[in-house]
Amino acid sequence: MTAPLVELRSASVSFGPTLALNGIDLALVRGERVALVGANGSGKSTLLRAMHGLVPLSQGQRLADAPAPRLAMVFQRPFMLRLSARANVELGLMLQRMPRTQRRERAMRALERVGLLAEAGRIARVLSAGQQQRLALARAWAVQPDVLLLDEPTASLDPSAKREVESLIADFTAQGMTIMLSSHNLGQVKRLASRVVYLEHGRMLADVPTDHFFGGPLPEEATLFLKGQLPWD
Repeated sequence: MTAPLVELRSASVSFGPTLALNGIDLALVRGERVALVGANGSGKSTLLRAMHGLVPLSQGQRLADAPAPRLAMVFQRPFMLRLSARANVELGLMLQRMPRTQRRERAMRALERVGLLAEAGRIARVLSAGQQQRLALARAWAVQPDVLLLDEPTASLDPSAKREVESLIADFTAQGMTIMLSSHNLGQVKRLASRVVYLEHGRMLADVPTDHFFGGPLPEEATLFLKGQLPWD
């Protein structure tokens, strides 16, 4: 069996009295495309951050393969520095101590990869929302991560920008990059994921292949979610 790149074992995360994740067991294997689904507040964003190691676990373990895999995360509203698009990409490479000439070359390749080469010298914060999301993907791609974590990567984008971002994500997975994304867009989940994890109130109620999630038997809560009948708390 292939060793997981990164995994959580009996992982829980608390924010004060709120239990955001409750006893999660989840492993990511190289080349997987995992989608996290569930209602708002179900724990999707917290699970992404826990997998990355950005939030401490109140219980359980986070384990990584050796040598440690490189992870990158793209947030729903990516933060852009008051710098050019190229400099936004180069900064992450500088933190990896990549030599200046290599940083410039890698950054330009990353911008070309996402269709932003012509915007290299523009201040990142004046770019459109769709361009900023593509720039965030360029920053992530540039560091050549083993695992790319995406939190609602197309939320609030217009249909054209959504198609562009989805196409980039599909290209990354075709290169063998492991992807885990949260999404409310079930069509997007069908198009991009090979495996679906359903969360509710911080608990993981289903972890199944995508075809099974949309066509096989599921826990009642997940079935109601798919039908749009999940009751309000």
